Amino acid sequence: MSKKEFFPMDGDRTKYPEIKSDGTADIDLSSHKYIKLWHGPNHPGITGNMAVELTLCGDEVVEGITHVGYLHRGFEKLMERRKYIQNFPLVCRIAVPEPDYNEYNYATCIENLTGIDVPEKGMWLRTLTLEMARLQGFLMWIGGMAGAIGFGTVGQWANYCRDLVLDRFEELTGGRIYHIYILPGGVRNDIPEGFKDRMEKNLREIEGFMKDIRRAFFDNYVFKKRSVGVGYIDPAWVFDYGIVGPNARAAGFKHDIRKNYPYAKYAELDFEITTAKDSDIYTRAFLRFEELLKDIDLIRQILDKMPEKGDHISKVSNMMNLKIPAGETYVRSECTRGEYGYYLVADGSEYPRRVNVRGPSYTHGVALLEKMLVNVNIADVAQLMVSLHTYPPEIER
Repeated sequence: MSKKEFFPMDGDRTKYPEIKSDGTADIDLSSHKYIKLWHGPNHPGITGNMAVELTLCGDEVVEGITHVGYLHRGFEKLMERRKYIQNFPLVCRIAVPEPDYNEYNYATCIENLTGIDVPEKGMWLRTLTLEMARLQGFLMWIGGMAGAIGFGTVGQWANYCRDLVLDRFEELTGGRIYHIYILPGGVRNDIPEGFKDRMEKNLREIEGFMKDIRRAFFDNYVFKKRSVGVGYIDPAWVFDYGIVGPNARAAGFKHDIRKNYPYAKYAELDFEITTAKDSDIYTRAFLRFEELLKDIDLIRQILDKMPEKGDHISKVSNMMNLKIPAGETYVRSECTRGEYGYYLVADGSEYPRRVNVRGPSYTHGVALLEKMLVNVNIADVAQLMVSLHTYPPEIER
């Protein structure tokens, strides 16, 4: 930590505390030398309803502690008290902006234990919804990052583009946010007539806005000044802290579940994993921007390859009376934030014995964030948090 001196409010001259090798410091938080400040839980510069309890020495952070539980919580225990089919409206809330990954992982867990097959078209429709979820998730993230630094116009552009994707979700599933579209055996509805043309129109409009967003935001001197060289993630932390997704790929790790462990129809799609090396806030932001453009291309590939005819769901017995044989399974997918996993244990009854959700937010938003906040200027806290891309209900699940 810097040894520079500062003048506290009472005029006494003091110094920053010594930071030990494990990143901690022996500090007396009751001393007048330090002040506490709550960042959140309702703040435009955070990712959802969460808060960070900051201890400040002057304008630099000495300690940051994550606080969650202000929104949805306790999902895993709630799922043990509901029948399998009753959990689909519940799992959507674990990652509100991207509910489809929860639906996919949970439905696939049930299929693995029961042997239910998914028709070809149903699998393509699942892949479509997952890529649409990634696209609107990245658009929402760009809006959040822009808002955290004060680029309000860019945030409005990004959220308008997201609304275009939500229009297509509403047409396909009947819901804009919570879809409950992926079910055991396939998906709830077939693709509507004319959907492909309407989606293509939306994608072209989004691409036009992305050109403007790149010029106004990613090429902007102010954003670069606030993000280049700030919030560095050491590649040595990736395995120690369980860092995944764009946060790991920006540090040079070529890992994407869609490519390394293909699921749904990703093995039949043409794309490469994007990586970078600088591993700062700007690198993570621009890598997500590139992945957003890649998602647009993947949606086009999916719509071109999707068969026009075929069943979208298999015939399954009454799900309210479904009893899954005793066993356990783990299913993972690649959401906007990285590997998203579900571990399901069944005991042969009508209720899950145990469901464990492995969301990227738990490691990114607690262990990693709290480590990276030390010695950060208070003005950089918001963009650092957003650059790690966390969803609080995934933590307090």
